[in-house]
Amino acid sequence: MSKTFIILFFFIISISALNAQKKKIPVQLPVDKTVMFDNYITASMPLWHTTGLSVGIVKDGKVIFKKGYGVTNINTKQPFETNTIAYCASTTKAMTAVCMAILIDEGKVKWDDKLKDVLPEFRMLDPNMENEITVRDLFRHNAGFGNADNLWLYGYSSKEIVKRMRFLKPAYSMRSSFIYQNLMYVVAGEVIEKISGIPWHQFIQTRLFTPLGMQHTYTIDKEIKNESSVMTPHFFYGDTSVQAIQALDFGGYDPAGSVVSCADDITKWMQFLQDSSMINGKRLLKAGTFAELFKPQSFVTPEEFYPTKDLTKPHWMTYGLGWFQQDYRGRMFQFHTGSLDGAVAIHGFMPEEKFSIYIFGNLDHTEIRHALMWKATDLWCFDDTQGRDWSTDLFYHYKKIHEAARKKTADQKSKRILNTEPSFDLQQYTGKYANEIYGDAEVILDQGNLKLVLPNHISLKLTHWHYDVFLGQFNYLWSGESFVSFNMSNEGKINKLTFDGFEYDKK
Repeated sequence: MSKTFIILFFFIISISALNAQKKKIPVQLPVDKTVMFDNYITASMPLWHTTGLSVGIVKDGKVIFKKGYGVTNINTKQPFETNTIAYCASTTKAMTAVCMAILIDEGKVKWDDKLKDVLPEFRMLDPNMENEITVRDLFRHNAGFGNADNLWLYGYSSKEIVKRMRFLKPAYSMRSSFIYQNLMYVVAGEVIEKISGIPWHQFIQTRLFTPLGMQHTYTIDKEIKNESSVMTPHFFYGDTSVQAIQALDFGGYDPAGSVVSCADDITKWMQFLQDSSMINGKRLLKAGTFAELFKPQSFVTPEEFYPTKDLTKPHWMTYGLGWFQQDYRGRMFQFHTGSLDGAVAIHGFMPEEKFSIYIFGNLDHTEIRHALMWKATDLWCFDDTQGRDWSTDLFYHYKKIHEAARKKTADQKSKRILNTEPSFDLQQYTGKYANEIYGDAEVILDQGNLKLVLPNHISLKLTHWHYDVFLGQFNYLWSGESFVSFNMSNEGKINKLTFDGFEYDKK
């Protein structure tokens, strides 16, 4: 190597060093994910017309984020905080599965025990299904039933629901498909009572909530009267109007969705799951029993999975024991939503990363819950601080879905046949009707209009549509509309009506 080359080399190094001193190279400071996520929530809320919500995040067994946003009621403006009592709704299902798992560990029942041997009073229309259904089938939505949730909407007790289920026709052959429904979890609650000797709501309180220290978690609404902050449900009408609505008094759906809690308490449940059911160094469940809860139990059809799949693009979609499941960025993701009139929840859990997030909200089907769940997962599981704007993307995705639904309704209404009259005087449509599954209904005249009166103070004001078809508007306006059609017998008299796909015979 020549001296000239060496001198030139060091000259270039010296000049580069001087230039580096002149330029101020920016220092990359660590990103505060909690601040970033907090700002993201605040920025996302107006887009979704969010009234109020609370968020809890647990990572590696520790609560790393917990905060409330917005208000519990748009009229009172009380802040929605981490102690605000809200609806867990169907995220209750995972809790009921743990209750059954406790009894399994005690040797009192097995997942694959035949239901007829455990709860002999349970009957099904198909005797073959009745002989084959197991305790496990109660938890995975593939036993063959369709959705018949009006049974609990109509206020029936859990025991009455189980009694009426014997008349439900199978929607598909056992374990051949998937239809999400709540009734089998109601049956699971009856099994828990049968085996333990105490009602489900007492069992879950004494065997799960109390050991976890969840002192502000309840299964019966009247027990929350002493709480200082309780959310009010809200509904989004049209494109701009958000209104507080009345919470319905549902029937015996308790094991499927009746738990109410708050962010302060629900994070204890999240820690319990992250720590493989450990409480104060002791297991509530055996390791194998706990693991069974999260194993795929049934395949979920695309139609029955969340619309978010169009963006998350999973390779597989399954259901565990109280959990929807999919792959996300190479990891198994467990999650479940909860939805009741005017209220939502979501629980997301990525076991490999020891990460979970829970969101309560008080606006009907506000899918900001999905957006925040996936945003937080990107941040804390994949250090993705520059990732997807889930809120914006999901908002417009769901907007397209809602617009398509509105168009479908408009297309249906466009087929109305004008200038027709009912076949009879309105008085002849009145009377009592009965359905073996859903019970009694009555059609009455109310201020010159027909009204269909259903159990649990639910009714529809009927407006003539065409021929013997009427369009019904629910008295709870957020429930929307439904068609009611009447049938005439060969003798020329009204003999039945059809509502929500079920026939009611006139008495």
